[in-house]
Amino acid sequence: MIPKSLALPWPHALVFDWHGTLVDTLDAMYLAIEDMLPQLEALGLMERMVPESAARSADDEKLIRYIRIYRKLHPAVLAERRTSRTEIFDALFGDDDDARQIAHRAYNASYRNFYGEVSPLQPGIADYLQLLRELGIPVGVATNRSREFFDSELAVVDDGRWQSLLGASRCGDEATRYKPAPDLLWECARELSTSADKQLWYVGDSVTDVITARRAGVTAVYYNAGLQGAAELERLFAANEMRGGRPDAAVDDFEQLLDLLECAHPSRRLPLVRPPRRPPRQPPPPRQEPDWHPAVASLTAPAIILFDWHATLVDTLDAMYHAVDDLLPELKDLGLMDALVGPQQAKSPEDQRLVDYVRERQKLHPRVKADRKISRTDIFEVLFGEDNAAKQVAHEAFKRHYRNYFGKALPFEPKVRSMLEGLAGLGLTLGVITNRDREFFNHEVANVDGEDWSGLFVTAVCGDDTQQRKPHPDQIQLALRNLGANAGAEVWYVGDSTTDTIAAKVAGVTSVFFNGAQWDLPWLNKIFPGDERYPHKPDVVVNDFAEFWALVLACRGRR
Repeated sequence: MIPKSLALPWPHALVFDWHGTLVDTLDAMYLAIEDMLPQLEALGLMERMVPESAARSADDEKLIRYIRIYRKLHPAVLAERRTSRTEIFDALFGDDDDARQIAHRAYNASYRNFYGEVSPLQPGIADYLQLLRELGIPVGVATNRSREFFDSELAVVDDGRWQSLLGASRCGDEATRYKPAPDLLWECARELSTSADKQLWYVGDSVTDVITARRAGVTAVYYNAGLQGAAELERLFAANEMRGGRPDAAVDDFEQLLDLLECAHPSRRLPLVRPPRRPPRQPPPPRQEPDWHPAVASLTAPAIILFDWHATLVDTLDAMYHAVDDLLPELKDLGLMDALVGPQQAKSPEDQRLVDYVRERQKLHPRVKADRKISRTDIFEVLFGEDNAAKQVAHEAFKRHYRNYFGKALPFEPKVRSMLEGLAGLGLTLGVITNRDREFFNHEVANVDGEDWSGLFVTAVCGDDTQQRKPHPDQIQLALRNLGANAGAEVWYVGDSTTDTIAAKVAGVTSVFFNGAQWDLPWLNKIFPGDERYPHKPDVVVNDFAEFWALVLACRGRR
């Protein structure tokens, strides 16, 4: 509850944000965001994203990094359902108003395909709005939503009961600038015939809303739609305080908003009877994090660490998917259509749907490319199963197309090179095992964001250095021969795919699954069932290299 000692000025008007404050349109909003983010490159917005080093907070840094690599939202963002479209664009583009305008327009085009489902964010909002009206407090809405969508949603939510309860509404496409610029609030205040001062309260669910209120000179009330705890809220506000991101008050629901009004009323009590108090809102179920966590893993300290290349140490996803797109229409000419696996050979229903889609259309399903989670090697494993000859033909064709796209690689995370140098400084031997062909790997390792990384590795074994590629153990075995070492638990292989895990376990070394794609526990259990047909599971899962570094140090400490 909000402390009773907290007294704000009695409001001459209340203005609300729309999505995430009054209504729930999260499903449509996130579907539109996921549809829009793969277009960042075509929109010319990749180069305009805030550098990770200049992110305003650690959470923004992670959001920017994940979208840069995957062109989609982090699964934790989708699971928590707390972050708005406006906050995402604010994090991605900072003070670049023009970039944000382009992003909002692209979002609107995508949202047109999904909007329509809308419901009150909590029960009884019409009753609360009616009470405000009876108190003589006019109510408005200031939202970045476009007028087209807002009017449609207002007409259907609560069977249209809210239309007569709102005295004003201003939408993002009606102002010169979107929030966090104050324009929408100023225009809404004029429409309500009131001043934009502390006696106008703006109630919104995002830090962007708080900043908007501060810039407009009105009282900022943070609506805690995600039901963050007190410590989490304090971290959020502290991280954004310099930007004006600390509100005058925070509420979890409309009951607490009425409590604020009681405190603000000159007589210290509401002159009208409140509606019956409703139960507090409940948070959504938490995301299930992987339970193969470093904290519970019992591993032998490493002496040798071998890394996968693509999607583990570096990001080359764009070039890889372009090459796969060019290859798949050639399957018939390559004699590979009959080699596609049948229903009895598929590992899962999801794998079979991928095969069926490729068989029917000779291209990847758009969701596969939007997810950006599955590697070229895993794609070929799904398509051709145990048919090594077919996979070899596919890899050769991929190589031909990849020549048109490969070039500079980017570090998968910031400071990956520093992490590798730190591991070498501990006396560990480092190597790379990759299905990338030698001609491409040599070029990429010498140009990782303009730096030559080739001196970081004692050995590097590529896909065309052995007769069989991962998931066969040949490449790991060759690397160990190069190092004069034997397979064992003190050899770690770090990779992001099921094929990496299979290769490690068959070779008899420790498998560290790098969960850069941030799969949750149910999905990891699906791709690593541990059954008789698919017995191989990683020894540990790490979500990022900070976790991996801590794991290495912990294992060395136990030794």
